[in-house]
Amino acid sequence: MIARFFLVLLMSMLLGVGVANAADTYPSKPIHLIVGFSPGGSADTVGRALAEGLSTRLGQPVIVENKAGANGNIAAEMVSRAAPDGYTIYFPSIGHAVNASLYKNLPYDPVKDFTAIGGVFSAPNMLVVPVSSPYKSVTDIINAARANPGKLTFASSGSGTSVHLSAELFEKMAKIDMIHVPYKGTGSAMPDVISGQVDMSFPNLPSAVPQVKAGNLRAIGVTTAKRSAAAPDIPTIAESGLPGYEMSTWYGLVAPANLPASIRNRLNTELQSILADPKFKDKLIAQGADPMPGTPDQFAQLIKSEIERWRKLIAQTKITIE
Repeated sequence: MIARFFLVLLMSMLLGVGVANAADTYPSKPIHLIVGFSPGGSADTVGRALAEGLSTRLGQPVIVENKAGANGNIAAEMVSRAAPDGYTIYFPSIGHAVNASLYKNLPYDPVKDFTAIGGVFSAPNMLVVPVSSPYKSVTDIINAARANPGKLTFASSGSGTSVHLSAELFEKMAKIDMIHVPYKGTGSAMPDVISGQVDMSFPNLPSAVPQVKAGNLRAIGVTTAKRSAAAPDIPTIAESGLPGYEMSTWYGLVAPANLPASIRNRLNTELQSILADPKFKDKLIAQGADPMPGTPDQFAQLIKSEIERWRKLIAQTKITIE
């Protein structure tokens, strides 16, 4: 019994030494950055720019892998089961917090199964209507919805997405009732909004701005508390008829749980350097986003607070996905 105890103790010590040595030599091989969305979207574009910056600073290739599906669940589950050695990292969105309440049988814990590294960016969505729409302000929409309960429609890129939740929060705060029309992505929703088949939508800024500039959509307001640097002439929803309204889409970096602190800190240090790089900042702003620098603890706290925030709204609106 005593011999077994000392054997277990020795093995634990050796394992600890192995982890320490791995951390000291990190990174010594390519790193895989997992993105939970398809290639070509704004998340993928920023993820690849981030991978390039990390690769330059870490001296190893950072390979982007797209594992799309289930609002990021497929990617998150894959990363949660990976070794905590810093060679598999994940680029989660706000969906990482939302999914905790949206899915009844989530195969991982969004807090306990991950190590927070740091935030990358936050970005607004934009309330838009067809250019032919009679609605020219937030107040116009609220008044019309109150006069015609259950008649106005809004398109989303899918149940539980930031586009959907932006509208649900708008409904809740304005005390109105609208009809949700879900699509399989913003790309498939936009034609019906432009044509007027659907009254409005809350797409991400990168999807909305080109259509607004082309004269296909009218911008009513952005969802963040402050105006966006990418669209400074567009007022916030809060300032144009719905005080207190705020919703931000965000992305960050996490790794599997139990990542050694030295590797976590190294990744965060390089991330802060990238976020301070003017070229990277310009790329974010071009995508309608703002850098979100900070410590691992700050990002971990954001994830926890967002889980609680959206848990309340999802419970009130009874949104569920099996």
